[in-house]
Amino acid sequence: MKRHFPSRLCLALLMAIQISSFGCARIPHADLIISGGRIHTMNPKNPIAEAVAIQGDRIVYVGSGEGARKYEDEITIVINLDGKTAYPGFVDAHAHLMSLGKSLAELNFVGTGSSEEIRKMVLEKQQAVPKGSWIRGRGWDQNDWPVEEFPTWRDLSGTEENLVYLRRVDGHAAWVNKTVLDHYGITRETEDPPGGRIIRDENGDPTGVFIDDAKDLITAHIPEPTIDEKTAWAKAAILECNRYGMVGMHDAGIHKTDLQVYENLHGSGQLSLRIYAMADGDSIDFVKERFALGPSAPVGGYVSLRAVKLYADGALGSRGAAMLEPYSDDPRNTGLILTAPDSLYEMSRLALDAGFQVCTHAIGDAGNRVILDAYERALKEHRSGDHRLRVEHAQVVSLEDIPRSAQLGIIPVMQPTHATSDMYWAEDRLGPERIKGAYAWRKFLDSGCKIPCGSDFPVEGVNPLWGIYAAVTRQDHDGWPEGGWYPGERMTIEEAVRGFTIDAAFAAFAEKETGSIEVGKLADLTVLDKDLFEISPKEILNARVIYTIVGGSVVYSAP
Repeated sequence: MKRHFPSRLCLALLMAIQISSFGCARIPHADLIISGGRIHTMNPKNPIAEAVAIQGDRIVYVGSGEGARKYEDEITIVINLDGKTAYPGFVDAHAHLMSLGKSLAELNFVGTGSSEEIRKMVLEKQQAVPKGSWIRGRGWDQNDWPVEEFPTWRDLSGTEENLVYLRRVDGHAAWVNKTVLDHYGITRETEDPPGGRIIRDENGDPTGVFIDDAKDLITAHIPEPTIDEKTAWAKAAILECNRYGMVGMHDAGIHKTDLQVYENLHGSGQLSLRIYAMADGDSIDFVKERFALGPSAPVGGYVSLRAVKLYADGALGSRGAAMLEPYSDDPRNTGLILTAPDSLYEMSRLALDAGFQVCTHAIGDAGNRVILDAYERALKEHRSGDHRLRVEHAQVVSLEDIPRSAQLGIIPVMQPTHATSDMYWAEDRLGPERIKGAYAWRKFLDSGCKIPCGSDFPVEGVNPLWGIYAAVTRQDHDGWPEGGWYPGERMTIEEAVRGFTIDAAFAAFAEKETGSIEVGKLADLTVLDKDLFEISPKEILNARVIYTIVGGSVVYSAP
């Protein structure tokens, strides 16, 4: 008897009867057929389909519902979309999986309205932890507070029984209590390290906020997490990604133990997310080890490491992004170059020698120019080959460097929700002229660049629909500002969906395997209750994930 299931299927039931290609003889029919709705394939030769047939982890048919029925037999599972819409599985092209898992286990300050609110959260946490232990959290943003100034250790008064370390939302600044300063001897005599800044008061004393590499003065003393802790973080983060329709992500800066966790999860059948990993350039020994081994093919199609993550500068919110001219709201500050230009070039050259892609964090216009210069030097020595060098964020770029990026074949990997989070204060930082090269998606697209899209989670929310909404509206969730912030830089809905599907795949050299719904490609799909191409932009925020399908297996099903 043929098994037909309604479009809202209990995940446990479906997984219990799912036919797996592992250990089973191949049959000439489909294990899974999805039909009864609209399917956006992102394949220009066949953009809309009615049905998809899947055998094992691959797509064997894309076309009409009638055509799909010839792949059906008595053991084929049929999912009736009931008028809902399927897309290639969403991929976040720049995020931090382990940090997401860690943030789910820490205090979460996203959306807090004052330093006092955070202090109360820390005091409450103190009641549940031993005296003298670390209390950690992430997500504060002074730009959301009534007084848009960095907090100080005095704002954490009453927490002195514990060591308190709280990261800013972008991860590029940290705020500590007086206990940490005293315990580790951070005084006015402590010098700013290269690539970092200790925020000080009018007397030169540390206020408790550390920018970029100055954070290392504290993190060097925080115990390293165990493999078991990281495994728990990864599992929680993977489930969160699947819940929001994600089939994959590009992990922007991993360490050796992170890779070990991912490979262990895959080996035990617990990995339901494809991870394109970048070795963190600050982990020198790990990078050297990976360069010697060479780029890795995906382990079972799930874990690959063929990229290195470098850092040109800091972040805009903490005024650490490197600028060609001083900040408009801080005339003595031009930000921080975190890696010397010659070192960026040398690391890029070594990576290309080893067959690795280079992905560099660059936010300010000076940071972006520094990495473009380094890439150009390295490419002159590697004229042949498909290198696909990436700039992660490309947030504030000199107008003359945008067409230059296209000419060099650089991929700007951008996060639409960064624009809608920063738009309230970004022009104060940058001024009316420099803002024209900020979050300049249309200018990059018109120059000939592809824009793979991400969220940078946990800096921003995990939900890729929020990114798609931000890309096509340049508005916050309340519809502000009317008409959009610098609306000329908006993306079309097709460009935004491409950013989270086929263009994200291209940025990971995976466009022949995934990113669109085509015969022979991996069966990765996201099913929503709405057609993003037909609804109003505001309705995108109300769209709901019905299924997340990875390699032909349903890894998430809406309740």
